[in-house]
Amino acid sequence: MITAKGYAAQSATTPLAPFSFARRDPGPRDVAIAIEYCGVCHTDIHQTRNDWGRSLFPMVPGHEIIGRVTAVGAEVTKFAPGERAGVGCMVDSCRTCANCLDGEEQYCLSRATFTYNSADPKSGGQTYGGYSNVIVVDEAFALKISPKLDPAAAAPLLCAGITTYSPLRHWNAGPGKRVGVVGLGGLGHMALQFARSFGAHVVQFTTSPSKAAGAMRLGAHEVVLLKDPQALKDSKAMEARMGTLDLIVDTVSAPHEVNPLLLTLRRNGVMVLVGLPNEEPRVAPGSLIFARRSLAGSLIGGIRQTQEMLDYCAEHGIASEIERIPIAKINEAYERMIKSDVKFRFVIDMSTL
Repeated sequence: MITAKGYAAQSATTPLAPFSFARRDPGPRDVAIAIEYCGVCHTDIHQTRNDWGRSLFPMVPGHEIIGRVTAVGAEVTKFAPGERAGVGCMVDSCRTCANCLDGEEQYCLSRATFTYNSADPKSGGQTYGGYSNVIVVDEAFALKISPKLDPAAAAPLLCAGITTYSPLRHWNAGPGKRVGVVGLGGLGHMALQFARSFGAHVVQFTTSPSKAAGAMRLGAHEVVLLKDPQALKDSKAMEARMGTLDLIVDTVSAPHEVNPLLLTLRRNGVMVLVGLPNEEPRVAPGSLIFARRSLAGSLIGGIRQTQEMLDYCAEHGIASEIERIPIAKINEAYERMIKSDVKFRFVIDMSTL
């Protein structure tokens, strides 16, 4: 066994603190990765505070992991020691169900093994994430990281990146399409960059006036400032955009009203939820029925598509805008994230552990 160290939450009400635990030794198809950087996702806050009621403690969060391969199993062909590798939200799946065979392991019918807060069928117990110095993972669930990518800025691509890239690709965002992005946090600023890169006309919705200039700099064609963060209502701004959008990617993880946003969709338009608020949205049937609109959801992406996304970012110069922090400031970072006081993603420098 490998002795690992990291930061963990011991309960839903305690701050994250230093924690030692065991990782399995690399098996024949495993790679061991010394973690260099780990992004801080809003999901980490939900999980450590048991907002969804499924948290396992002690919990080591983190599923936006970049590091260097230090050891490989005898049957590994994809990586060699010294190469840079990434680990996202999953570390395994059944690999035999229809969804896995289609390259959509995130929808595994037997439930994927997530990078943390998941039962660990290989080692027993539970999985521990990237707020740590080392991780061991099957090579099939590790990603190659191009040397063209800055490793710290690439870390959030493994969740925030693929979570927004996947629905934009699935619903064919591109030239001739008008795409709305709701929220300009870690996910939203990635959705904005991807939609613009794909050739779509991008309308950014945000409740933060201070982020308007940043949205334009990142490629938004229009910015709509929503004055009421709870209801997402601004009559003049919203009325002017009624029935104008083909696709909306809603990245907001706080409770908010979706009906005003649905009404900005054209006939046959689609609004995709990728955030997970604590409260379920209330949908007025008329918001959908009278223009044959759809309300959909999307969960990260499969390993194949995640690698595609990473390669696309490397070739097109797309990365997350980040603030690096030492691990000792993780609890402070959580509080700042709740206040939307980050542009646009915290990334932990694991050399500070």
